[in-house]
Amino acid sequence: MDHLCRNCGFRWQSAVPENGKLQFACPQCRGHRVISHTELTTLSIAHIDCDAFYAAVEKRDNPEIRGKPVIIGGGRRGVVSAACYIARISGVRSAMPMFQARKRCPDAVIIPPNMKKYREAGKLVRMLMESVTPLVEPLSIDEAFLDLGGTRTLHGTSPAETLVHLVNRIEEEVGVTASIGLSYNKSLAKIASDLDKPKGFAIIGEAEALNFLDDQPVGLIWGVGKALRKSLGKDGITKIGELRQLSETDLIRCYGAIGKRLHEFSHGRDTRRVDPVSITKNASSETTFNEDTSDVGTMERELWLLCETLSARLKKAELGGGTVTLKMKTADFKTVTRNRQLPVPTQLAEDIYHTGRSLLVDVADGRKFRLIGIGVAKLVPASEADYADLADPDREHRVRVETAIDALRERFGKESVAKGRGLKR
Repeated sequence: MDHLCRNCGFRWQSAVPENGKLQFACPQCRGHRVISHTELTTLSIAHIDCDAFYAAVEKRDNPEIRGKPVIIGGGRRGVVSAACYIARISGVRSAMPMFQARKRCPDAVIIPPNMKKYREAGKLVRMLMESVTPLVEPLSIDEAFLDLGGTRTLHGTSPAETLVHLVNRIEEEVGVTASIGLSYNKSLAKIASDLDKPKGFAIIGEAEALNFLDDQPVGLIWGVGKALRKSLGKDGITKIGELRQLSETDLIRCYGAIGKRLHEFSHGRDTRRVDPVSITKNASSETTFNEDTSDVGTMERELWLLCETLSARLKKAELGGGTVTLKMKTADFKTVTRNRQLPVPTQLAEDIYHTGRSLLVDVADGRKFRLIGIGVAKLVPASEADYADLADPDREHRVRVETAIDALRERFGKESVAKGRGLKR
C-alpha cells in the first residue's frame, strides 16, 4: 500500500494492518494527514479547487477577520458571491439572497466583491499550476483540471506527490488553500475534490469507482439539473447505480441526448481530455435593483449600463457575440430568460442594447423584478463581428461612433462621455 503525507508530500510504502486501520504519522514530518491508496502512484487526472477563494483572499489581506465568518456579497438586496467555511456552518451558501445570509449569520463580516483582486490572485494560482504541467484546463479563476500523466520524468515524483507540493506552493505564495481530487478521468476528479474540503486530498480509483457511484445521487452528474432529476425521480431513479441497470438505448429513448452521458457516467467513464485551450462560450453582466421595480424606464437604464460593461469586456477579449440573452429575476426569485439570434455577430453596446431592449419589452408585463442581466453567446473572434451588412447600412456609422467614444474614454476616463439613456432621471 502506498501512503502520502498531505502536509509535506512525502511518500512511502507499508503493509496494510490486519484490522484495515491506518493510524500512523508521516515518517518525515510526523503529520497525521495521510492518504493511503492502492492506485496512488498511477492516477494522473486531477481537479484543484481553491477553498472559499474570495473569502480566503480577503482573510489573507486582513488578519483581523481571519477567525470570523466572512460573506462576500453586495448590499441588502444582492446575493452571496462566496462565504468562508465558518459562515457555511450557519447555513450560508453561494447565490443565497443577502437578507437570508444576514439572518443565518448575523455576526458575519460582509465584504463587497473585489473582482480585480480575485483575478490577480487567480492568475498567480494558474501560473503555479502551469509550472507543473502544460495541460491545465481552467474552469474558473480558482479551479482547473490538470493532466500530470507525462510529468513523472520531469519532476521525479508521482503526480500525487507533485500535486501536494503544488498546493503547498499555492498556500505559501498566494496565501490561499486548495483541495485536490485525483482520479482516472475528469468527472471523478472533480467529484473527489469536494470530498475532503478544506485543504483536502481525495482519491477515486478505478477499482472502487462503481461501488462509490452506486449510492451517489443522480444530481452529481454534470448536466443533470432540477428538471431532469425530477423526471428521473418519477421513473424511480434517484441514485447513479440505478442508471446502470438500464441500457444506453433505453436512457436515450427516455431522456434524449443526455441519456448517453447518463450511461457513460454511471459506468465511471469519461473520455474527455484535459484541454488547455479554454474556449469562452458566453459572456454576461447583471445587476440587482436597489428595490423591486416594474418601471420599464428604470430597467432600460440599467440594461444600457450593463450593455456598456459587457461590450467593454468583449472588446478587451477581442470577441463578438452571435446571440443576445436577457435574464430577469422576479420579486419572488423566479428567473425569466429570452434570447435572440443576431443577423451579424457584434461587440457593440448599441446593438446589444437594442436587441436586449426588444426582449425586455416582451418580458416587462407589470410584474416587479429584482434583477436584470444581459449576455451574449456563440462567440466569435472580433474580426468576424460587425462586418458590413447590406441589410443594415447604418452599422458602419454605429461602429465609428462607438469607436470614437471608446477612444475618448481611454484618454479621459470612463465618465468623460456618456449617452443620455444611461443618466439617472
